[in-house]
Amino acid sequence: MAERDLAPWLPALCAAALAQAAAPPAVPEPLKVPAGEHLVLMAHASGVQIYECSPGAEHAAQWTLKGPDAVLRNAKGGVIGHHDAGPTWHHKDGSEVTGKASAHADAPDGHSIPWLLLSAVDHRGSGVLARVSSIQRLHTRGGAAPPASECSASQLHAPVRVPYSADYYFYAPP
Repeated sequence: MAERDLAPWLPALCAAALAQAAAPPAVPEPLKVPAGEHLVLMAHASGVQIYECSPGAEHAAQWTLKGPDAVLRNAKGGVIGHHDAGPTWHHKDGSEVTGKASAHADAPDGHSIPWLLLSAVDHRGSGVLARVSSIQRLHTRGGAAPPASECSASQLHAPVRVPYSADYYFYAPP
């Protein structure tokens, strides 16, 4: 195969090789990925969790999560993608994965958004995220909804952007 034929795949191959060299993180039992899956990418996210003050049960206003808006970076701090509502992760190689939460554990600090295990439900593109089957959101800092008392009838439908950061681990079958 000619070198130019490998060029479009090079970023995904390098990311996969680096991820495989790293050990998966220690996590609570409910957040463990299915046996046989291997780590293909690690990314650090920094951005916001967006909440909206919405009418709740019995007409009480409550915060509703609308989704994240975060930049994804590699271990060297380089931007490799974006994370937004879905939840969906977009890699700069054009691949995307959308997940659905399948398990959670409270963040160890008790004040941050939970740690999650997500299962992939949709893919786009042919890069590093194309075969991802499981995603872990770990090491969260911040991002929790504001206190319920800050969501009142006068603030209905007003979005609030709460800073957060997290590490995302992406896994695929062999």
